[in-house]
Amino acid sequence: MIDLNNHKLELEYPCSWKYKIVIDKDKNGNKICKEVFEERDHKVSKSNVSKNGKFQSLNIELIVHSDEDRTSFHKLLGEHQHIKMVL
Repeated sequence: MIDLNNHKLELEYPCSWKYKIVIDKDKNGNKICKEVFEERDHKVSKSNVSKNGKFQSLNIELIVHSDEDRTSFHKLLGEHQHIKMVL
């Protein structure tokens, strides 16, 4: 079995990157993404709604220019008050 903890993710930048976020069903995902990404080009698409209908997940795709760029957006998404989870 390969131990993936010993391998670092190697990406060639710039590259397309996707995040998936989970938010309350009644929140506006486009508005939330605009708050996080501001003027940065990004695409938002609906993914799923939870079984009980309380949450929705959205896919976000954008071009990241470095590892720092990619991880900083992950951090900003995770810190947003209306985002429950970032994948």
